[in-house]
Amino acid sequence: MQDHQEHDVLIDRARTWLDEDPDADTREELAKLIAGAADGADVLADLAARFAGTLQFGTAGLRGELGAGPMRMNRSVVIRAAAGLAAYLKGKGHTGGLVVIGYDARYKSADFARDTAAVMTGAGLRAAVLPRPLPTPVLAFAIRHLGAVAGVEVTASHNPPRDNGYKVYLGDGSQIVPPADGEIAAEIDAVASLHDVARPESGWEVLGEEVLQAYLARTDAVLSPGSARSARTVYTAMHGVGKGTLLAAFARAGFHEPVLVAAQAEADPDFPTVAFPNPEEPGAMDLAFATAREARPDLVIANDPDADRCAVAVPTDAGRTAWRMLRGDEVGALLAAHLVRRGAEGVFAESIVSSSLLGRIARKAGLGYEETLTGFKWIARVEGLRYGYEEALGYCVDPEGVRDKDGITAALLITELASELKEEGRTLLDLLDDLALAHGLHATDQLSVRVADLSLIAAAMRRLREQPPTRLAGLAVTRAEDLAGGSAQLPPTDGLRYTLDGARVIVRPSGTEPKLKCYLEVVVPVADRPGLPAAHARAAELLAALKRDFAEAAGI
Repeated sequence: MQDHQEHDVLIDRARTWLDEDPDADTREELAKLIAGAADGADVLADLAARFAGTLQFGTAGLRGELGAGPMRMNRSVVIRAAAGLAAYLKGKGHTGGLVVIGYDARYKSADFARDTAAVMTGAGLRAAVLPRPLPTPVLAFAIRHLGAVAGVEVTASHNPPRDNGYKVYLGDGSQIVPPADGEIAAEIDAVASLHDVARPESGWEVLGEEVLQAYLARTDAVLSPGSARSARTVYTAMHGVGKGTLLAAFARAGFHEPVLVAAQAEADPDFPTVAFPNPEEPGAMDLAFATAREARPDLVIANDPDADRCAVAVPTDAGRTAWRMLRGDEVGALLAAHLVRRGAEGVFAESIVSSSLLGRIARKAGLGYEETLTGFKWIARVEGLRYGYEEALGYCVDPEGVRDKDGITAALLITELASELKEEGRTLLDLLDDLALAHGLHATDQLSVRVADLSLIAAAMRRLREQPPTRLAGLAVTRAEDLAGGSAQLPPTDGLRYTLDGARVIVRPSGTEPKLKCYLEVVVPVADRPGLPAAHARAAELLAALKRDFAEAAGI
């Protein structure tokens, strides 16, 4: 009897949702599920999963799989999110304020952007949509450039093809943080019916190319006038929206035109050549390396699909046939060293999961240094920020222009550095060796576990809290911190940090993917240049042992 009642309630909820759904595609999808629910347990389970709750709006905005129902990304969910954001902005006194909307080339992105513009217009705000799919940093720039009260970027960044997302910025050009996320979520929950949300057919502005030109003009400022521009690059857009903007920025700067990875150059929401469109994922850079073996450039540059991240690879042999991806921490340190050499002033900042090397570089240069929680929503808010990065390939090299990570300007700056080193007969790897000699060899790695069942992540975190490890890789754990309590330096977050003698481990659930992420760092002293190979071998040995021991401690 109970099961029958639950079935009826589920079907009623699904039919109510269907009645409000403005999208023919998801209406058809949901109608088929409702019709099939009576005949198949699998269909019923699928329907129940879609109505098990609502996609939660948080500090990452929204992100999830495309499809019908409140637990998927679709036009109904986006319209509710836009209505909640509009109500929040009006409640803060921003009636009539401008909201800028950008979008990538994923499925439904243009529809979600148009719906957002319609909702903002219907709510009495002004809306302006970027002229076409463009990199996320162009949207972050446009918010400040146009004096907007908020911005929305429709993107799922480097998530799988089936996903999409909705990222919200406030008027300072940085992503939302608490309490704004909770206040917007409450306004979303207060939307009773989509029939109550005004969505006019017109009334918003579609911006012209001048907003992109203003962004490109700003990219010039990240380079030193008259600096070397000789490095040659291979570039992949990873089937995303970065190609046009990056090529234009490189041309303005006077760099050699990058050799494109042809199969990945054009935007394609199916991402046909990669399992996950993320340069960090195994195999994602294979085509770029194949292109590099033919073109023999000085470095390989990759953006993720919305071009807010930048990956860098370097040759490891004289013939430039063998290539290695630099870790985000390595690129972060290289850019910091470059900025120090150029006389940068201000504060260097990074997330707590990034390498401690940045702090040593900043302190030696007499610069301010701060650690934040993970995410550029926190890094961008550091007072006096001059440069910020985090290990997941995100770099903010022009915080006055783009208060977020920017894969275009980061690519320009690393190519300038490679050019200057090339003129000296040196490479990025040589500079990394210099940093190891000056500060010790800082080596990092990550243990990342993707799960189908999110309860496994909660179970691992619970196990670590109840039975914290006392020894890892033969090193004693000298301090164990539960970051959920917060501190004078950091707001509360679901994470654990372990300090060891010459090593550090941080573990946290991912905020955007079904993953448990463990960040590992070891620091090995280096006396002289001949000692570097032994230091690298020792670091690799320690990282492997940390991975093994921590996986066992977490039960993963």
